[in-house]
Amino acid sequence: MHTETRDREDRRDTTTEGTGARRIAELEHEVRELRRANETLKQYVSKALDLDTGPRREDRAGARGPGPDTNTDRPGVRLTDPERPSRRPAPATGVEFRVLGPVEAAVDGRRVDLGAPKQRAALVLLVSQVGQPVSVDTLVDALWEGRPPQSAITSLHAYIANLRRALEPHRAPRTPATVLCTRGRGYLLDSRAVEVDAHRFWEHATAGWQALDRGDPQRALYAFEAGLALWRGEAYAEVAGAPHVAPEAVRLEELRLSVTEGRCATLIAVGSHEMAVPELVAFTQAHPLREYGCELLTLALYRSGRQADALSVLRAHQKRMVEGLGISPSPALQHLELEILRQAPELERS
Repeated sequence: MHTETRDREDRRDTTTEGTGARRIAELEHEVRELRRANETLKQYVSKALDLDTGPRREDRAGARGPGPDTNTDRPGVRLTDPERPSRRPAPATGVEFRVLGPVEAAVDGRRVDLGAPKQRAALVLLVSQVGQPVSVDTLVDALWEGRPPQSAITSLHAYIANLRRALEPHRAPRTPATVLCTRGRGYLLDSRAVEVDAHRFWEHATAGWQALDRGDPQRALYAFEAGLALWRGEAYAEVAGAPHVAPEAVRLEELRLSVTEGRCATLIAVGSHEMAVPELVAFTQAHPLREYGCELLTLALYRSGRQADALSVLRAHQKRMVEGLGISPSPALQHLELEILRQAPELERS
């Protein structure tokens, strides 16, 4: 009996380690993609503003925070690009998950009741891993926080059955599920059968970076705004701190901050600096340690004819960094201050 128990635990540990290693590899790939996108933005803005920023701007990271208003019908900015970022066709099943805010599910455009809290939690974990199988052991650990009752497996099977009925209401009895499928000793949501707003957000963000890379700021602006418009609040709002969901929630929030900065940089590049100022004021107040946001606000103020305000922003940031963290501002910010003091003509270029 003890040997059988130990064998089961060994298999469970191996499965958990394998799943964890795979997820870490995926996150590392996504981090590399995000860094590449940030480099695209920095190179584009450097060319557009004709400033010697070069490689001195380090990768910028920060905490989660709300993005700016993302209404795409903005005065002074033409967003009527006939070639909008592509959107994948809706899945044949019509199942959509919304995780950029409180978690919701819709089938054929109608919201679905996701049931009791543990049933909802099971679905959220599966949505955060769309296309990847989630083992029964992982689900049980997550739902009962490592202390499952004897009835845990029975309860989990009931949750899965209820979710399948909700997500495929027209599926005939005894026919295989096509949305929430069984894979080995686990379950997965088939990425070909569902649409997730977080995936659409990534597609819009990628389209924006690519448009900047091609030197097309108008298309980039539309893509960034379309992506930010999908947000309704904190990603995975109800369960963002859950151990099995937190890495994905953090990744999405960091991406939102980068896209928000990208959108504001693009506004400045197309000459809409006065529109960028109030959004950057709110952004830098929410994320005072993100130096790129400070840099963008300073430049937007300068171009709006507010040189004193621009210098005030830089010096307040410098004081905060020195007194709060004991470090100096980045070389990019120091360079920008010198350029403002000498009223460099390059600062006025779009």
